[in-house]
Amino acid sequence: MAFAIWDTSFMLVLHVDSVPVFPSDNTIVSRKPKDKVKVKVLVWVMTSPMNLQTKAKAVKETWGKHCDKVIFFSSETDQNFPTIGLNVSEGRNHLTAKTMQGFRYVYDHFFNDFDWFMKADDDTYVIPENLRYFLSDQNTSKPIFFGHYFKNIVKQGYFSGGGGYVLSKEALRRFGERGKDPKLCRQDGGAEDVEIGICMQNFGVKAGNSTDALGRTRFHCLTPEVHLLGPYPKWYFEYVGKHAKWGTESISDYAISFHYVDPKKMYMLEFYLYHLRLSEQQKLIENKR
Repeated sequence: MAFAIWDTSFMLVLHVDSVPVFPSDNTIVSRKPKDKVKVKVLVWVMTSPMNLQTKAKAVKETWGKHCDKVIFFSSETDQNFPTIGLNVSEGRNHLTAKTMQGFRYVYDHFFNDFDWFMKADDDTYVIPENLRYFLSDQNTSKPIFFGHYFKNIVKQGYFSGGGGYVLSKEALRRFGERGKDPKLCRQDGGAEDVEIGICMQNFGVKAGNSTDALGRTRFHCLTPEVHLLGPYPKWYFEYVGKHAKWGTESISDYAISFHYVDPKKMYMLEFYLYHLRLSEQQKLIENKR
């Protein structure tokens, strides 16, 4: 099954069991994908006690339901939600420690059960179907990771923490075996996504390209509105490149993530993506006109 949502400005496509083909009249034809490998993805979400009943709750009730498995890490254990408490202090100054410990927990408890391992924030909106669809063409045995690419600071570049990034099994294996070495991975402090980028580079893990065949981005570090309508903040061009564009020509139809999505908007996206339908009968009538 596959479906798409059209409005006057934006389209997202969900892939479940088939690949959509889009003829010129915007009708949908479905066909079975060729040589697609089914993949299992674990997504872990970084949250905090103060966000548990707002942001984290929205994730759990929207896109989290569509994941193979989603787990929540916080500084405190909450068995009712549930969240897994890590031995870290809250605050932006300790996001690196929370991320390092989060991936270490995932390596220790889930390494053999999943093919790919994604980190997201509690204000990241992820489309798991499109994530699995993209990863079905990738080799998890290779040392590679994917996300919204930033070209500066780290030699090979790195990926936005807010846009989410996903590690292959081999990348996580290298982290699990060597990630406690402070010479390779900073254990706390600094910018979380930069430090993970440096850590991966030190392990020989490649920053992979996740753009689609038309060069459009799948992972996004800002809101859908900004990537669609612009303008980008000035810093964005420094991190991404002076030729960065917004609009439907820059966003992949197979978009995977957006950042700074508040709880209200998460429920709206859930409705648009998973509940709203176009009447097949009415489309047939319209096409005969």
